[in-house]
Amino acid sequence: MNSSNRDYVYIIAEAGVNHNGQRDLAFALVDAAVAAGADAVKFQTFNAEKLASASAPKAGYQKKSTDAQESQLAMLKKLELPREWHADLQSYARDRGIEFLSTAFDSDSLAFLCELDIPLFKIPSGELTNSPLLWSFARTGKPLILSTGMATLSEVETALAVIAHALKSDREPTSLDEVWQCWSKADYREGLQDHVTLLHCTSQYPTPAVEVNLRAMDTLANAFNLTVGYSDHTEGSLIPIAAVARGAKVIEKHFTLDRNLPGPDHKASLEPDELARMVADIRNLQSALGDGSKAPQASEWDTRKAARQQVVAVKSITAGSVIQRADLATARCGKGMAPSTLWELVGQIATQDYRPGENI
Repeated sequence: MNSSNRDYVYIIAEAGVNHNGQRDLAFALVDAAVAAGADAVKFQTFNAEKLASASAPKAGYQKKSTDAQESQLAMLKKLELPREWHADLQSYARDRGIEFLSTAFDSDSLAFLCELDIPLFKIPSGELTNSPLLWSFARTGKPLILSTGMATLSEVETALAVIAHALKSDREPTSLDEVWQCWSKADYREGLQDHVTLLHCTSQYPTPAVEVNLRAMDTLANAFNLTVGYSDHTEGSLIPIAAVARGAKVIEKHFTLDRNLPGPDHKASLEPDELARMVADIRNLQSALGDGSKAPQASEWDTRKAARQQVVAVKSITAGSVIQRADLATARCGKGMAPSTLWELVGQIATQDYRPGENI
């Protein structure tokens, strides 16, 4: 995520579980992310039996997009990314000029990803309140992107306090009280700077526009003085583009090769051409944001000369006469005195003759 351009937007193409357990599809998703111009392609690494119990229900959106009678565990088993694929996917992605990322949902998966030297870790919204796992994420020393879907502001603060503790301590806390005691120290909080990015997120697939609440990005930034971004689950690309205009420095967006494929996340994902269009629009917007200074751009100088008006005579004015207001107006001349000087000329003695239409 490092860039000399402070306005650079890091775009994560979220393949997630949209590989459907098919190796060829996983590699094809890498190709699509590369073609779209994303900075990273991200998958998910988990052991289904550690992630969900046999009795765990599916979310409402999962029941709509998959077999409603199937358990969450059974669904997740089919969506595991086999460990033996990871190194090959990482090598393939890097050879193609894109970074390979994956999100861990349990400590064993996190340890496995550490062996691959993943450059950063994205912590999913569902694990924001999983303090022991958060602590383990932070102990890797890698930059962290923390998604905040479903969370209250106080839950985000607790998560950050746990991360801050882990960055300073080599042993797990004995209680949350110990974490809070450390959080009260400025150097613990300052350790999060340039290390943690907060992603605003609404964990609904797809997210209706009325539940996006992009202003929550401002709340996160003001509360914790950290870089913010946006993890998007809306349909289309309008909202992530709007998030960039509002200051997001990281955008995460689900994508698929085909929204009609079976699986829980395909319906809320962009197809390859849409992903490419979103990336291009974000890059254009990134350039359009500029540096904030208000000054003529290089391309405006010629137009400025042609479009600005100057003071002209509307009547014949003879040298030595007193210039009257009725003698003057403004028009585009390409040179001459600025319109604001017109008032100052009234009452002065003309030093030469002027024809109607001649600039003063």
